[in-house]
Amino acid sequence: MDPNPGTFPILSYVMSRLPSLTTKPTATTSDTELYDIEQPRIVDQMPNLADPELIAAMAGAIDDVQQARAILKLIGERPTHEEVDHAKTKLTDIEAELSRQLEGIVLLSRPTEIEVHGWRAHLAEKEKQCREEAEKEKRVWKSLIQLDEMHEAYEKLLKSAEKKLVRMYDGDTGDVGGEGDGSDEVDEVVVGILQEADGKGMERIEISDRKLKVLPEAFGRIPGLLVLDASKNLLSVIPDSIVGLQNLEELNLSANHLESLPDSIGFLQKLKLLNVSGNKLTALPDAICQCRSLVELDVSFNDLSYLPTNIGYELPNLKKLMIQLNKIRSLPSSICELKSLCYLDAHVNELHGLPAAFGRLTTLEILNLSSNFADLKELPETFGELTNLKELDVSNNQIHALPDTFGCLDNLTKLNLEQNPLELPPVEIVNQGVQAIKTFMAKRWIAMLEEEELKSNQEMQEQGEGGWLTRSTSWLKNVSGNVVGYIGTAVGSPMSPKSPTTDAYLNQQL
Repeated sequence: MDPNPGTFPILSYVMSRLPSLTTKPTATTSDTELYDIEQPRIVDQMPNLADPELIAAMAGAIDDVQQARAILKLIGERPTHEEVDHAKTKLTDIEAELSRQLEGIVLLSRPTEIEVHGWRAHLAEKEKQCREEAEKEKRVWKSLIQLDEMHEAYEKLLKSAEKKLVRMYDGDTGDVGGEGDGSDEVDEVVVGILQEADGKGMERIEISDRKLKVLPEAFGRIPGLLVLDASKNLLSVIPDSIVGLQNLEELNLSANHLESLPDSIGFLQKLKLLNVSGNKLTALPDAICQCRSLVELDVSFNDLSYLPTNIGYELPNLKKLMIQLNKIRSLPSSICELKSLCYLDAHVNELHGLPAAFGRLTTLEILNLSSNFADLKELPETFGELTNLKELDVSNNQIHALPDTFGCLDNLTKLNLEQNPLELPPVEIVNQGVQAIKTFMAKRWIAMLEEEELKSNQEMQEQGEGGWLTRSTSWLKNVSGNVVGYIGTAVGSPMSPKSPTTDAYLNQQL
């Protein structure tokens, strides 16, 4: 709930100075440490923040942030993107079921013994019940979506407050650096490129590091363009006209000021490489999943907290996915369906774990999960199914034990386990290197399998003996009557039980 000092330095500092917040009993140690680290640094960079009057003025300007923060503290953490998508799907299903029920009510035939008005009243009551039940069922899912919307609004409020405090500190001095002086020259360069493209047609355009604030819509009217590099500029939006770049294969928009991508990006059906790293993106549009030709996607160094829910189902050709240096809390389960994925970098995020089916990424060769710090505590048991994995970095996490199947990673040659409270395997094994770790875990896994097999065989044997005893008992019951009949028969006549004839013979006097 507290604003991140790295993203909102002035706002987090001002809020930390407020008594109602600094004395709160629920603050965690990590929050306190974070403030202690960041506050002296920002005061060194912005010495006027030591002015009590300025701090008091800034505190009065962020009353709405304090109120919103207090409310969110009460109602709970933000749900994951996957949970929100699931809630939306449930609402759609409930509406569909309600429509089916209402249609069924309309089609009901009126019994002859019930008059028309009574029947209509009965149908109206039935419809009312269906709607009430549906509304009751939707209430839970609506509340989850509303919680997410409140957190989203809070994030926007934080951004707005940070900008307001920056203006207060600067005294509304406006832009610094004289960027406007070169704007005409930049425009002339871009116009020249567009004129050349219009006359000859171009396959490759590089306009990086030109301080561009706007990407002219005319770029969307170069249908033969294959590569567009607009990196290292000041772009804050991408025009929808890029929909006209039907043959574009590479798009580099890294190191700009983008806060969102247009949905029209989904029309770039031939796009193979997309680089939007180093921007201010808080989310990727679901339409990005329609770029089915994507081979490489770099969204690193942004403010993402989630990935599109269906990203794994729609990008069958994706080989490299770079999501490092974001705030991603969980990966969608669909990511396990990226059958071509060879490279995944997710270091410096807030991952709490991996999807249970993560082992289905059998083409994965390089995986970096380092520096998820206190959040990443374990790897799934399916991890051993990543049989093509060659390099793995899980350093700077809170992993206590490697999964039992770890020894199955036959191709693993490079492993970094530093800065983890590892107990399994023991430290002396870890210090011997990756091969010793794999051997240790493999032997342990084989021993577990043998123990399990022995246990299973014992259970089967006990079940078999139990069955033999049951059959023996039944057989004894069946023959017991016959055995009694044999008692008292002549020694020379064992073939049949005693008969009246035999009894008469025995009764004769010698």
